[in-house]
Amino acid sequence: MEKTFWLINVFFITLITGLTAQNINKEQSSEQLSLWYEQPAKAWMTEALPIGNGPLGAMLFGGTEIERIQFNEISLWSGDRMPIKDDLTEEDMGAHQAFGDIYIRLGHDFNKVTNYKRSLDLNTAIHLVEYDYMGVHYVQKAFASHPGNVIVVQLTADKPMAFTGDVWLTDMHDGKITLDEKNKRFYSVGDMKNGFEYESQLQVFTSGEKLKMKRSNQQSSGMEPVPFLGLNFIKSDSVTLILSAGTNFKQDFKSEWLGEHPHAKVTENVDAASLKGVDALLVEHLADYQNLFGRVSFDLGKTDSSLREKSTLKRLQAYKMDNSFDPELEALFAQYGRYLLISCSRPGSLPANLQGNWNNSNLPVWAGDYHSNINLEMNYWPAETANLGECHVPFIDYVSSLREVSALNTRKHYGDVRGWTIQTMNNATGLSFWKWNAPGSAWYAQHLWEHYAFGRDKDYLRNTAYPILKEICHFWEDHLVRRADGTLVTPDGWSPEQYKYEPEEGVTYDQEIIYDLFTNTIEAAEVLGGDEAFKKKLIGMREDLLKPAIGRWGQLKEWEIDKDDPEDHHRHVSHLFALYPGRQISVAKTPELAEAAKVSLNARGDESTGWSRAWKINFWARLGDGNRSYKLLRNLINLVDETKTIYGNSGAGVYSNLLDSHPPFQIDGNLGATAGYCEMLMQSHADEIQLLPALPSAWPEGSVKGLRARGGFEIDITWKEGKLTDVVIYSESGLPCKVTYNGKVWESKTKAGKSYTLNQSLKR
Repeated sequence: MEKTFWLINVFFITLITGLTAQNINKEQSSEQLSLWYEQPAKAWMTEALPIGNGPLGAMLFGGTEIERIQFNEISLWSGDRMPIKDDLTEEDMGAHQAFGDIYIRLGHDFNKVTNYKRSLDLNTAIHLVEYDYMGVHYVQKAFASHPGNVIVVQLTADKPMAFTGDVWLTDMHDGKITLDEKNKRFYSVGDMKNGFEYESQLQVFTSGEKLKMKRSNQQSSGMEPVPFLGLNFIKSDSVTLILSAGTNFKQDFKSEWLGEHPHAKVTENVDAASLKGVDALLVEHLADYQNLFGRVSFDLGKTDSSLREKSTLKRLQAYKMDNSFDPELEALFAQYGRYLLISCSRPGSLPANLQGNWNNSNLPVWAGDYHSNINLEMNYWPAETANLGECHVPFIDYVSSLREVSALNTRKHYGDVRGWTIQTMNNATGLSFWKWNAPGSAWYAQHLWEHYAFGRDKDYLRNTAYPILKEICHFWEDHLVRRADGTLVTPDGWSPEQYKYEPEEGVTYDQEIIYDLFTNTIEAAEVLGGDEAFKKKLIGMREDLLKPAIGRWGQLKEWEIDKDDPEDHHRHVSHLFALYPGRQISVAKTPELAEAAKVSLNARGDESTGWSRAWKINFWARLGDGNRSYKLLRNLINLVDETKTIYGNSGAGVYSNLLDSHPPFQIDGNLGATAGYCEMLMQSHADEIQLLPALPSAWPEGSVKGLRARGGFEIDITWKEGKLTDVVIYSESGLPCKVTYNGKVWESKTKAGKSYTLNQSLKR
């Protein structure tokens, strides 16, 4: 197709100075960005609603008789901390642990409650419960403050002396719970018998009558009797709770992962928050949260008002059973992924695990771990494109913290090699379990490069990313096998998680990820300069790598040997890494391989686990098929109530609280789907910004504002009747920019801090 160039001196391109993402109001209404329900939650996984601030997470039920607030802290882990020196002994990786619960007994019989509404506003990150009972209007407001590192719960009513009941704190590990009756503060203190110590504190405030200590055995509907040390409040005007929790985990191998006891820090958090009060905490929370969340908006069309007025559960039911058109629900789901990432991944804490930072079990499925063969990586696919680069930092810090312990583990398994890699299952301290995933560290390294590719911070590249990229390349320098014909192959690869095949040479998954590692490291070396010999060596090794190939039935081969089964519907499609999130295969540059990838995808099928459907949304977006991506998106927004671990065609989708059902709950499906929305609307992996590369016919009119592109650009896009109408390119880096749409190309130098509006040229 002949390209038309949008020349700056010919077409209308307006330069706007001083325009930043923060100056643009990209917020959608709270009505459009709220999940809401007509009943309290009964089940933790499928109905309760999440709030979080990074290290702390909580699930709220919205009960009127007894309210339950189940909380977690991301660094509370069981198992071993350090590698065991005895080679005959297997380390205990442990599992992420549940922390405890807050219970508030109000005694409001739900059968007598009217006008009940339980909601989560993504625009404000506030959980709200409202209802009428015995002539009184009750409101419960809850939020997780990142600046204060506390969870705040406030109960108010429209009449004085409306609250009589109890509040108590529980601990999931039989920690000692005490109550300072004078100061109305609970303390829960314990240790995990592995060196990790923990503490939570709950401060209680009431207005009106005084609080008094109460010891009793209480029982709520459907629960076993719970002995508790509680506070009893009588005829109070309001009740306010401030919770903080922490551990002595320190993200440092040299310190054996142990820091100071959390008591002082938790006390400081609760004291400071108590002095500020709820109003000041809320203002601080909103400023912090909305600075992140408000950067991006999705308008995918308007939902019929009759459907919009329904609860989230009823809308999900209609979306599934009636095949209703609900673009505002789809936009809500896109933003839900951004909300979850903000809520469970903030600088200074561990990254999101398989369930983010939400967990109600001491034996969570797959240990609530850091799964290296796609799941942890998928958690962070939307971090850069969805304009949440700061939320990527915990993952990068985690990778950096693994270097020494992983090097020990690697040499223990592989012998005398440089660098390091990992196994499939990993804990907070880098101890690994189950199958070795040799290219896993190289996949991690992709994220270190991507953080630079979007942000263009050379100091970060030089001091953090490049040394790690180089270490991981050293592992492959020592581990790759050179055949007689000069080809470089991995000696012991597997294609996750195809158990029926033994490890073998040249598995496509391995080869593609190593190609990606070498490519990213070569580009990093070019940016930094001064490492020419190493760069040239990598260029030569990359050229010699066994490359992806097409098999006997037109598929992209999963193994070097052409043994792919066209009836294999496995949830993993690991051999398509080069299509997404890699960039080795593309429609423009490798059309034959892209077509082969399409054949493989069609053979695998659309029905699979939740996260697998999310991955396929991204695959089809990279292939330019927006309608297929949209079909998979609808398959993912599929209301289910199945929670047991199954790998068949049922049970995958979302629960009524919109959390992804693997099943059971895994957050990667939510976060991978949000990345998929971004890829459908804008791509930047092929050295250019592609606008609306996979726009589905279901979204004929809409806009997206605030997406980020590689090279340090931010993009606003508007379209009507399926065609692009308005584009704003904001340059953060001042680098040259190339934009493509429907065969048209715009290229220009840019200046940092300035915006380029491309309007009239698109209408010609």
